[in-house]
This record gives sequence, structure tokens and C-alpha cells, in this order.
Amino acid sequence: MKSFGSDNHSGIHPRILQAIAEANTGHVHAYGDDPYTAEAVADIRRVLANELAEVFFVFNGTGANCLSIIAANNSFNSVICSDTAHINVDECGAPERLSGGKLIAVPNVNGKLTVQNARSELHDFGFEHHSQPGLISITQSTELGTVYTLQEIKALSDLAHSHGMYLHVDGARFANGVVSLGVSAKDMVQGVDILSFGGTKNGMMMGEAVVILNPLLARNFKYKRKQSMQLCSKMRFLSAQFSAYLKDDLWLTLAAHSNAMARLLASMIGDYVEIVRPVEANGVFAIIPIEAREKLLKEHFFYVWNETTSEVRLMCSFDTTKEDIERFAEDIIKAVQ
Repeated sequence: MKSFGSDNHSGIHPRILQAIAEANTGHVHAYGDDPYTAEAVADIRRVLANELAEVFFVFNGTGANCLSIIAANNSFNSVICSDTAHINVDECGAPERLSGGKLIAVPNVNGKLTVQNARSELHDFGFEHHSQPGLISITQSTELGTVYTLQEIKALSDLAHSHGMYLHVDGARFANGVVSLGVSAKDMVQGVDILSFGGTKNGMMMGEAVVILNPLLARNFKYKRKQSMQLCSKMRFLSAQFSAYLKDDLWLTLAAHSNAMARLLASMIGDYVEIVRPVEANGVFAIIPIEAREKLLKEHFFYVWNETTSEVRLMCSFDTTKEDIERFAEDIIKAVQ
């Protein structure tokens, strides 16, 4: 049975799994000094249309986010983020522990950090008793399934840069955001200084990439990656995945499918339960009455997002099928009637 709990619950896309197998031939140098990694770096630069981007592969999203913060900030700096941000809610304090800095979480608007809310925390520059704002971090697409527009990203980038700060994008679901807006990856990173480029939630087995778009942040990064225990010895197996992921726009095809499945699910259950967030990526947030919710959980897995309101999160994956959606929707309708 397919899970609607998380896009992390899905398996590996066959083409990516095949790429791992094909890389499992002979010997190559370790720690990224191999042709697979060189090819994957070139592929990411091509997709972002940025030949100067510095690309560093890491094991996971938490590692990518923490290293992005470490690259941009000193230990006396703070990171302005949404209160629902993954770095604030789901990384067990790792960003603060590893960077030595402080996260300042501000109220979200449908998962988004707004310029107005971010600006409220940009004060006390030069005051030695307060952490110095150094980075704005946003998630694309957000933890509530919404997507920042290009205009919103530019506004936050302009705000950060006008205060001598940087902009980081947690792109665990970067592909879902790109296809949702119908723009290019190049467009999506305009004004962005550093990107956590994810693939695990969209058909890869493991691995993320820290993509440094502002050359000032690349200095000594390879040493920071090593100190953070994110340097993979057999890196070819991370890199080969990215090349397969990006080839022939597979990453966009998979994201477009999971987004479409979320829209289909919302359309099928919207007359029976309350959809409480805009469905812009691959997640549906709905209020399902507790009694109905408990019935559903006996047959399907999903997460309760807010116990007080009985809001649940229903996530679609690259391998979710129309039949999966129809069965799940039918069970939801039966449970609430």
C-alpha cells in the first residue's frame, strides 16, 4: 500500500537505481575526484545556467542546510526563517549546534516568510549584545505545500542584500516548486546566494547538493564539509544519481507527476473535507474529523499536522498513481460520511 505520509517513504526511480548500478564498476578515486562527480557538477551548472556555481554533494538535507548556514554565517550571526521551516522544526537543533549561531523564527503566512515579518527582526546591527542577522532562509516549496513566487524570492533577496546579508533556499522540494511556477531553475535561483538542492524526496535514494551561487561563500567550504562529516568517500554513488535525475528533465517529470496527484486528490475530496492550504506542490493539507481520521489511519498512513484542529498532511510522491488517489479518496469520503 502506498503511503501518503511523506515523499520520503517512496522508493528509488528505476533510472536512478540503474545509474547507481552502472557506477558500481571498477575503481575510481574517492571523495569526489572521479568522472561521475565531475559530470554531475557539470549537469547542475547546466540546469542552473551558471558555470561558476560551486557544487558540493552531501549525504542528506540536514547536512546541506547546516553547511549552507555555516558557509554564510559566523557563530555570532542569526538566521531569519519561518516558524514552520525545516531547519527550525525538524532538524533537532542541528543548525544551531553546528553553526553556533541562532535561528530566529517568525510567524509564517501559509508556510512563507514574508518581507514584513523578516524585516521586523532586522535590527540591532552592530550591537555586540545581540546576535547579528546574517542570513535569510526560505524553503521552496514550503513545508505547508505552498510555493514562493519569483517576485517574493526577489523581494526577500533584495531585503537580505540591502542589509549585507545572504539568502539561502532549502530546496528539498526544489523541483516541485520549479514545475509549479512553470519557470526555469535559472529563474528560481535569481538573487539566491546558496541553495540546498534536494532529490531524495523526488526519486533519489539519498544525497543532496549544496550549490554555492555567491562565490564569496565558497571559500574554504570543502574543509567545512569535511569537518561536518558530510564528505562521502564513495561519492560516485551520490553523483551518479544526480546525473540520472537531471538527464532528460527526469527530475521535473517526477515532480510534475507528484504535483498533479496532489491536485487530483484535493479535487476529489474537496467537497467532503476542508482543504486548508493552497495546493501548489505535492502536498494536501486538510481537516479531517478525529473519528474519521482514526478510521482512515487503520488502512492508510499519513501525518497529523495539528492535533488541536485535526489538520492532516497528505503527501504525494513520484510513484503515486491515479488508482492510489482514487482508492484513498474513496476511503476518505466513506470515513467522513
